[in-house]
Amino acid sequence: MATATFRIWRGDAQGGSFADYTTEIAPGMVVLDAVHRIQAEQAPDLAVRWNCKAGKCGSCSAEVNGLPRLLCMTRLSDLPLSAPVALRPMKTFPIVRDLVTDVSWNYRVKREIKEFKPRPPDAPDGTWRMAQEDIERVQEFRKCIECFLCQDVCHVLREHGKFDEFIGPRYFIYTAQLEMNPIDTADRVPDVKDSAGIGYCKITKCCTKVCPEHIHITDNGIIPLKERVVSRFYDPVTRLLHMLR
Repeated sequence: MATATFRIWRGDAQGGSFADYTTEIAPGMVVLDAVHRIQAEQAPDLAVRWNCKAGKCGSCSAEVNGLPRLLCMTRLSDLPLSAPVALRPMKTFPIVRDLVTDVSWNYRVKREIKEFKPRPPDAPDGTWRMAQEDIERVQEFRKCIECFLCQDVCHVLREHGKFDEFIGPRYFIYTAQLEMNPIDTADRVPDVKDSAGIGYCKITKCCTKVCPEHIHITDNGIIPLKERVVSRFYDPVTRLLHMLR
């Protein structure tokens, strides 16, 4: 069988270093397969988080050759194996051990976003009526598996550490999912402008590029939210109309 070398970061919050492991590989293998083989044969104490191995749970997020990827969806056939494949934990979040990071900050952010608040039912049977295009508009956002790769690659968090001022692309998508729901009545636009810090986003689309579910995070989520902020707070006509209402 062919072999490949994996340069895996080993350590914890206090520090660590990369260690090389050479293991056998076979056609069709993904990076997670190789990590499991290394665990079984060479490093039983290697820590890696995973669950479904089908690209739907978002657990095995890490960085492969410097790029945020799902280990279970990254095929070895798509990587240059002439040099060691570098695996490291997501840079943006605190390291727990080896390839495992502490992503609990994301869940704390989510709790601060205003919950879904439906308007009263508009049909006698206690249900709502809405246009099909409105349903389809938010359906894309529901595909998110919360792998947090978009959070990891976002320069506002990754390079500048604005964790207290910026909620990140994952939660702009979550906010857009709520804001664009035709049934919802809660107003999150002021929060998007202030506590969510949408002004920090420079729409580089790096979050869209790493999304394993191919959600158009920037074009369909963040930009429409920016437009709502501009209309509410910076356009004089719409601002006046909003104040009158």
